[in-house]
Amino acid sequence: MTTASVTSRVGAASAAPTGGAPRHKPGGIRRRDRIVGLLAVLPAFLVVVGFMAFPVAFAVFISFTKTNGLRFEFRGLDNYIALLNDPIVHQVFLNNVTFLISVPLVIFTALIVSVLLFERVRGWKYFRVIFFLPNVLSVAVIGIMFRNAFGYYGGVNQALALFGIEPIQFFTNGSTAIAIIILALVWAGFGYQSLLLLAGLTSINPAVFEAAAIDGAGWWKRLWYITLPNIRRVLGFVFIINVIYTFSSLFGFVYVMTAGGPGFDTTTIDYLVYLRAFSSTNLGSGAALAVILFLFIGILTLIQNRVFKLGEDD
Repeated sequence: MTTASVTSRVGAASAAPTGGAPRHKPGGIRRRDRIVGLLAVLPAFLVVVGFMAFPVAFAVFISFTKTNGLRFEFRGLDNYIALLNDPIVHQVFLNNVTFLISVPLVIFTALIVSVLLFERVRGWKYFRVIFFLPNVLSVAVIGIMFRNAFGYYGGVNQALALFGIEPIQFFTNGSTAIAIIILALVWAGFGYQSLLLLAGLTSINPAVFEAAAIDGAGWWKRLWYITLPNIRRVLGFVFIINVIYTFSSLFGFVYVMTAGGPGFDTTTIDYLVYLRAFSSTNLGSGAALAVILFLFIGILTLIQNRVFKLGEDD
């Protein structure tokens, strides 16, 4: 046997797969894993596109048209220009700004409650459940409760009658109606905010409070110099979600309690979107107002994020 034949046989034997098993290419494995991953997220992707992305894109489209849902007439920026020059839109925007009074009120109430729960006052476990109960109720239920309580024959007027005070028409005056809605917002929201702040408080190292107490720091100093700085991020987050809620989620309260009245004194932007889109023959105007609201909330959120510096390390 020649040397060349031996060399060729050895090379052929070394090239053959060991044990007769076929070898898998790494590229094929990665391709298969990628396909499996795409198939796994496909249902969620279709849901997001079908129920979120497409409706948003369609709303942007019809905001440039005049339509009743069946016929579309392209109007360009006419809907946006008309809304920016509409005095009713200006009044409604100021109404939403007025409702921002509820933001510091609910945060202050939630902060006091969360600190008391953190200090574990007597019965703190039961209070934690009680304070969260309003958040379990639907907006419609809360709205009906406050509408009945402050109605002409409601419990508030009956209590005032015990002191000889005449019944008050709370919902016929815009200022008092807004005040009642703000009261409902604070009552309905402070329990959830308290739990968020309480979660931030429990993340603080207890040794910090013990060291401050040993150094002679009182309760107020510990609150101002230790507690508040350490929950800055949580406070910023709570502030942002409350501002967003005020501009985008008051429809239920307004619809149940006042229906936007008297006049447009308690109408909010999200409620005006409903009126323009579904109570008229021009869906385009309501869609344009919704797009403006979306852009405004986005810009406002970015500004708040920069103010509270939520993206920076402590």
